[in-house]
Amino acid sequence: MCQDPLMEKSIDTSKMDSSGRSGLGIEVLNQSNYKEWKTYIKSYLVGEDLWDVVDGINTTSPIDEQGNADAFKRWKQLNAKAEFVLKRSISHCLFDHIMRYNSAHEI
Repeated sequence: MCQDPLMEKSIDTSKMDSSGRSGLGIEVLNQSNYKEWKTYIKSYLVGEDLWDVVDGINTTSPIDEQGNADAFKRWKQLNAKAEFVLKRSISHCLFDHIMRYNSAHEI
């Protein structure tokens, strides 16, 4: 169980693997490990060629129009992959705070 200071309730974290890792080999973000998590997640996203949609030159989608369909589709795919990685690496205690975001960059 972990205590969410903003929600003032306990959240069951038993579904997290026993090492506290995300399934990506990265310790999940919690209330006390942001600096370490940030370093690991950035390295992972750069290695997977996903960093540009998070904090690089492609943080916003191209216009969805006929001449740009391939670029728009590619951006959507990269953004979805980056969102999944980020969401998968954030503890249940913090997850409610990111659910409203619509892109990897916003997370």
